[in-house]
Amino acid sequence: MTGPGTGTPWLELDSERILEATAALPDHLRGALAAETSAEIAPGARLVAVLGMGGSGVAGAALQAYAATRSPLPVVLVRGYDVPVFVGPDALVFAVSFSGETEETLEAAESCIKRGARVVGVTSGGSLASLVSAAGGHVLSIPQGIPAARAGIAAMTAPMLLACEHAGLLQGAARDIERAAEQLERRLPPLVAGGGEAKEIARRIGRTVPLVHGGDGLGAVAAARWKTQVNENAKAPAFHGSQPEVCHNEVCGFGQHGDVTRQLLTLVQLEIPGEHCGIARRLGLFAEIVAEAVGDVVRVTAAGEGDLAGFFDLVAIGDVVSLHLAAREGVDPGPVPVLGEIKRRVREP
Repeated sequence: MTGPGTGTPWLELDSERILEATAALPDHLRGALAAETSAEIAPGARLVAVLGMGGSGVAGAALQAYAATRSPLPVVLVRGYDVPVFVGPDALVFAVSFSGETEETLEAAESCIKRGARVVGVTSGGSLASLVSAAGGHVLSIPQGIPAARAGIAAMTAPMLLACEHAGLLQGAARDIERAAEQLERRLPPLVAGGGEAKEIARRIGRTVPLVHGGDGLGAVAAARWKTQVNENAKAPAFHGSQPEVCHNEVCGFGQHGDVTRQLLTLVQLEIPGEHCGIARRLGLFAEIVAEAVGDVVRVTAAGEGDLAGFFDLVAIGDVVSLHLAAREGVDPGPVPVLGEIKRRVREP
């Protein structure tokens, strides 16, 4: 049986076409490469700030991690209402909101504009586009037809990377985005068809709670992305951490209650080739130490040329894993009504 909007027999419920949007990730990257991006957005910038929540915040975290080893400017990520005091007239600010209506991002963007920062909106429209345009800033438009912020990670990340490259703040972004698109085009067809690595990983996780670990940088962002996709698509709990930090604290938490954690947790370890050699060693040691206290240990190694390609490869695998977890429980991955309820109740007097 093929469900509404899926075009595939394994995901029977997909009212918002999340699987279709996942299959389009390489198209979103190539669309950004084909778009025109102004190089005049950041004359004299001395730092970059990214404002964003949820899926939009993950795009900002990807920019921050990618730039950390490539840009001479610091990149700070703001996930909330308040902007650090050092973000001022010499800052380039990306305000990222898929809907254009994210309360925290709108308030933070308005604060940045008042301080004289150059604010670039990354949005599909809404109040954010109006606010930035009225202040004389640029708006990088997210393509129409993407059903949810979490499905727009490529469409939000790539334009920011390219804008920074065109402004002379990064080098090699366009090349790396092209490589990422090529890897996604190799990876996604068997995953979208319902087979491949993602199906097996979802089977091994089953009804346990995934504890997802990545390395630092883009590996950590990938782990956070897996966690949030399980939360939103499968409507299930998940947690994430990053190496080497978890070897300094979290590993101690398996010293007791192994009879409980063994039934509840599956450790998922993400690795991007080229990471510091200590990351792989610590992933292996962590798995060895906690193996008897978790239900399973799943190791996922990214493919692709370069860390950005590896990051998006892990994103694709994790996204489809979360859809398989939803399918196993008969859950529609699209609607997330609790998020709307929270937004509504926050606005209440």
